[in-house]
Amino acid sequence: MRNPKWHRDEIILALDLYFSDDRGSIDDKNKKIVHLSKILNDLPLFTHRPDETRFRNANGVTLKLANFLVFDPEYKGKGMSSGSKLDKSVFEEFYHERKKLRRIAAEIIKVAEDPNLRNELSKVEEDEQTKMDSVLEGQVLYKLHKFKERNVRIITSKKDQVFKNLGKLACEACVFEFEGYYGEIGKGYIECHHRTPLSSFKVATTTTLDDLALVCSNCHRMLHRRIDTITVEDLKMMILYDRI
Repeated sequence: MRNPKWHRDEIILALDLYFSDDRGSIDDKNKKIVHLSKILNDLPLFTHRPDETRFRNANGVTLKLANFLVFDPEYKGKGMSSGSKLDKSVFEEFYHERKKLRRIAAEIIKVAEDPNLRNELSKVEEDEQTKMDSVLEGQVLYKLHKFKERNVRIITSKKDQVFKNLGKLACEACVFEFEGYYGEIGKGYIECHHRTPLSSFKVATTTTLDDLALVCSNCHRMLHRRIDTITVEDLKMMILYDRI
């Protein structure tokens, strides 16, 4: 059986190496390519690998980098012809955004190199975004986002802070209150959304109360559907506009 197709995260890491000034030759003996192969194998993305020995091995990584040549306007040769639509899409997204690419790749690598964090992210459930592989910054940072916004200690502190100041827990986007609608069973219930854009997400950054927004379940899902572009304030304005 064939191994799974490359995820956006993996293509981001391969492209970051491709654009690296000290990349070296594109061949499976290149130590940087060999090292990237190890990183890709450590990512918390795939539990099912039909062909373990060939999964993201150095030869496969070499072929992936060679795929980028055909999309590269600076390359004067012919290049490979097996690049995927996703390869082309990611290449075009980051061709003029290489500093952003480097930042995102660096954070994905930090996750891959942290066994405890890899284990935690492997437990984060799949949803529409991960199944569709549609988050621009990749699934690893998206799962890191979800993991950080579920920190029980800081969520409790955020709820306590808001209730002390406002006397209620209302969605910051649509103002829905669970207790007001459901009664006792909804008392104290609301979800937390991490405000930090995924492109700025850092593994080592400590989440503060100001980084979190209290939102209802529906608004939280909507925010995650457009997590690359929509803020809580954007969603609030969309809701207000639709009500007018």
